[in-house]
Amino acid sequence: MMAKTKEFISKGRLDALTDGVFAFAMTLLVVNLELPQDFHPTSAAELISALLGLTDTFISYVITFLVLASFWLARARTKEEPESASGAYAWSLLFHLFFVTLLPFSMIVAGRYNFAPAIWVYGTNMVLLALTAIAITHVIERDIQQRLVPSGRPEYCVLIVSAILSITISFYSPDAAMYAYFFNLGSPLVRRWIERA
Repeated sequence: MMAKTKEFISKGRLDALTDGVFAFAMTLLVVNLELPQDFHPTSAAELISALLGLTDTFISYVITFLVLASFWLARARTKEEPESASGAYAWSLLFHLFFVTLLPFSMIVAGRYNFAPAIWVYGTNMVLLALTAIAITHVIERDIQQRLVPSGRPEYCVLIVSAILSITISFYSPDAAMYAYFFNLGSPLVRRWIERA
């Protein structure tokens, strides 16, 4: 039986804020996919060339959108969350949302600049996003006095590993570093393997 948590703030308001922040961040991602204002192609070849020039930004967009979608789904699918939001839950969620709001900026830095520091900014944002999600899971488990199943920990750990791998690759090849995030597509397999073990 779940323990009653002393309410710090309405959980409904936190859920509404979470949905709004995720929706806004996901919308901002696509706004960052743009050609320069002063770009006026005179041929189809020029336009195609300019669109191909957005490849790095588009890859960053796809990765970031999928990560945000998976984090939002994880929050939305958690059934064991407490009915009342404790102070620890509210603050851990707000820290998490802070790193969600930074993702559009991190994405554009990584997408526009093929330098290792750009990958470090993005990777650090991803690691902090995953760590704050793990912190939320710990707070929920403490508040309800039981372990969450699924907890999301395997997926968050894969994200951390892929971010560290991306940062490491950036020292040698910044152009290839973002592809490390595609390892996250294997997260469901890692979760199933851990559940069976």
